[in-house]
Amino acid sequence: MHLLFIADPLESFKIYKDSTFAMMREAQARGHVLSVCEPKDIRWQRGESVTAFVRDITLTGDPVHWFNAVQHKPDERGQAVKDFDAVVMRKDPPFDSEFFYATHLLEQAEREGAKVFNKPRALRDHPEKLAIMEWPQFIGPTLVTRDAQDIRRFHAEHHDIILKPLDGMGGTGIFRVKADGLNLGAIIETLNRDGAETVMVQKFLPAIAEGDKRILVIGGQPVPYCLARIPQGGEVRGNLAAGGKGVAQPLSARDRSIAEAIGPVLAGRGLLLMGLDVIGDSLTEINVTSPTCFQEIFDQTGFDVAAMFVQALEAATAPQRRPDSPTRPVATA
Repeated sequence: MHLLFIADPLESFKIYKDSTFAMMREAQARGHVLSVCEPKDIRWQRGESVTAFVRDITLTGDPVHWFNAVQHKPDERGQAVKDFDAVVMRKDPPFDSEFFYATHLLEQAEREGAKVFNKPRALRDHPEKLAIMEWPQFIGPTLVTRDAQDIRRFHAEHHDIILKPLDGMGGTGIFRVKADGLNLGAIIETLNRDGAETVMVQKFLPAIAEGDKRILVIGGQPVPYCLARIPQGGEVRGNLAAGGKGVAQPLSARDRSIAEAIGPVLAGRGLLLMGLDVIGDSLTEINVTSPTCFQEIFDQTGFDVAAMFVQALEAATAPQRRPDSPTRPVATA
């Protein structure tokens, strides 16, 4: 297959831990051809197909000069997105206006025949903080509001809370307020901007000391190992970007039950890959834009997450045989 990866600039990759790189490496090892672009390199014009201006690359195996590109900026090659066998959308958050517009361009490419993973509409319909609202049976006490008094009432009820913006990533903008309420007013003002922006508030879960578990689900099936991201020092955040320590471990029975309930439903909506964040027994987020932790799980357990992903991608792009189609040629007289 000829695959197009839409991602951040290749020059920014830290390949020792980058999940998109792991996907590319596995795809190339299976004989697939790789092209890459950034969301800004996608264009639509009336009378034309949605076009991506791409670089065709091969991976070298060198940890420093890790790819060779046929084209160099700004001389990328234009190709209709529909003419790739599969498009893998791997732009990192935040989910801002430009990401939103990119999903609309990719949805137009789908109308023209492109196969995009994750599906653009599903990316829009499942914002990573708010997607958990569909699964209240798995989450802890949670509030979504712009109203400062709502937040104060929630704090008065639960005493120890976490506040976070809806568009954050990597643990940015997350605050903990304990029973004394220290700095609660200032934190509310910082996050909700005098009622202009919506905030998510959750009861603090002491199980964070054992890690914020990233459970990967591919093609509706959970990866058998999660990565518990354990806060270090005085941090309350387990995110690897915030200094958390990643420890791979088998899924618990509760982890698996959450993944098996959510995974097939969201896979049916076009989410080939998702990352469920679980603290203790509680679901806290559903990551769909660019879930990570492939390499950390592989390095610690030997389970090849990238191989599972590329196998699912191959299956999702294979021509579908009609149920009434014969499995072999029918002999004729």
